[in-house]
Amino acid sequence: MITTASLAGGAEAIWQAVVPDLPGFTVEVLEEIDSTNTELMRRARAAALDPVLLVAERQTAGRGRLGRGWHSQAGQSLTFSLGLSLAPRSWSGLSLVVGLSLAEQLHADVRLKWPNDLWLMGRKLGGILVETAGHADEREGPRSVVIGVGINVARPAEAALANAPAGPMGAMPPAGLAEVEMGVTAAELLPRLVPPLVRDVQSFAAEGFAPFASRFAARDALKDRELRLSDGTTGTACGVAEDGALLVRVNGQLRRVDSAEVSVRPC
Repeated sequence: MITTASLAGGAEAIWQAVVPDLPGFTVEVLEEIDSTNTELMRRARAAALDPVLLVAERQTAGRGRLGRGWHSQAGQSLTFSLGLSLAPRSWSGLSLVVGLSLAEQLHADVRLKWPNDLWLMGRKLGGILVETAGHADEREGPRSVVIGVGINVARPAEAALANAPAGPMGAMPPAGLAEVEMGVTAAELLPRLVPPLVRDVQSFAAEGFAPFASRFAARDALKDRELRLSDGTTGTACGVAEDGALLVRVNGQLRRVDSAEVSVRPC
């Protein structure tokens, strides 16, 4: 186990909670790294990935979905990647299960913006990046999967507006969990989030997304909202299918949207 002082206590608690279900599980907490996901993907491409949690105080080249950057500073956010081998019946819906698991442990007001964002009060609180390495054909056996998580902990600085994405009401600053849970720290969040996440990911591998669908619906931030897809199509969000695909009503017809196809923004 590799730790830094600020997160050492949480790392020990996580290891004790997780190792009975994941033999060989290790925890590494580093002061700085380019990207926790990039590092675990390097390892996964070199050999089968042993179960590991890699946590960084700071990321200098963190990555989000579609290649977007995600930079973190010590004390301001929580960034980690969970690496393990999985052989689910289907990979569809994994990022939704990850988001749901995190949201349920974070706060009652946290919502899920399909397919991989955590929202708080209509603003982005965190993001998820799921990557795999191994057999191209999932029927050939387990694949290494790396689940990257970034969560804003501190209240967002006013300066964040300058780099915030534009929304229907103009530039929207990111949210911070400290807005609804004052005094919360990354060190406190880590052992709160990881053991339930491991259990939910293992349940997904065994049962798929369907058992999680009703729980996801209770936190669905897009349900009944008007959306614009990256291909220019507009429609109304109608929840998700049992495999996690987004359902959008377009010109009276229900369209399935896969996370690999498009990005989604509320109108």
